[in-house]
Amino acid sequence: MMAGSHLLSGLRVIDITRNLPGPFATRMLADLGAEVIKVEPPEGDPARALGPLFKSLNDGKDCRTLDFKLESDRAQLRDWLASADVLLEGFRPGVMASMGLDFETLKVLNPKLVMCSITGYGQQGLWSHRAGHDLNYMAMSGALDQMRSAQGEATLSNIQWGDLAGGSSMACIATLAAVFSAQRTGIGCHVDVSMTHGLWAHQVMPQATGAMLAPMLGKLPGAREDLLNGALPCYNLYTTQDGRSLAIGSLEHKFWKATCDVLQQPDWSQQHWQRGLMPNSPESNQLRDQLAALIATQPLSHWAERFAEVDACVTPVLTLGEAQAHPLFTDEQARQPWTITP
Repeated sequence: MMAGSHLLSGLRVIDITRNLPGPFATRMLADLGAEVIKVEPPEGDPARALGPLFKSLNDGKDCRTLDFKLESDRAQLRDWLASADVLLEGFRPGVMASMGLDFETLKVLNPKLVMCSITGYGQQGLWSHRAGHDLNYMAMSGALDQMRSAQGEATLSNIQWGDLAGGSSMACIATLAAVFSAQRTGIGCHVDVSMTHGLWAHQVMPQATGAMLAPMLGKLPGAREDLLNGALPCYNLYTTQDGRSLAIGSLEHKFWKATCDVLQQPDWSQQHWQRGLMPNSPESNQLRDQLAALIATQPLSHWAERFAEVDACVTPVLTLGEAQAHPLFTDEQARQPWTITP
């Protein structure tokens, strides 16, 4: 049993979402002990075509089938909602109302109901009715532009940050807050989650550091120009002799000093942003290039061994297969995103 799996015991959640954002949100609720009824259309959730994905998202849920084209099935859903605490839906704005399942109707049936709607751009506004996927939400929020390669090309992330961070996590947090309020007041509410705006909210660092560095650059930072996307020699990715990558995250000076000791470059230890080395300055860029040249002289295994026992925030960039086999993740308890102890 997963740690903390009893905390939401008694919470009844009806999930009529599909694909990734909603199902991952309710999987987290299920992991914490909620009873989750997953409602699928007759043809099944599209994620069923990817068996391992569907199992990962929906294991432990009570999967049921309804056809929302049928009034009898919509009536069945209303019956379930009469005793539910939460409804999660992911249709475009207006679809729920067209089926007689809008929040104004449902709250008459169940005043304590919390309804969470996850959409790409929110229930209202200029883009509310537009279609989109994770890539579009990443692109429109400005998040994708923060993930450019060293050559300045935009890159595709294999983590669906819009769906999961902007959607699932925001939905889970806001829904639990709404449930907490409903349990105290007896009054539910409608939670409107926009994945694009959720991603915008996650850009705390680039918005803050970008504003700080813009006067020096004469523009907002681009690829390798912001504080944590490549401007600092001490916080960067470096290519090794065998074409792999080493992550140097020595953001604090004490870690940078330890890194320089391992690299046998004591003269570099005082060249650090906490010691006055300005990001994007010629001196900083020169140090970054010198460090890159040094890391390129040895394979990743060499550097991984050298830094294995050194507390310097330096790690190899593992492949997914290597991460799966790493002792950090082989223990079942270590796979849990949280540990909750009474």
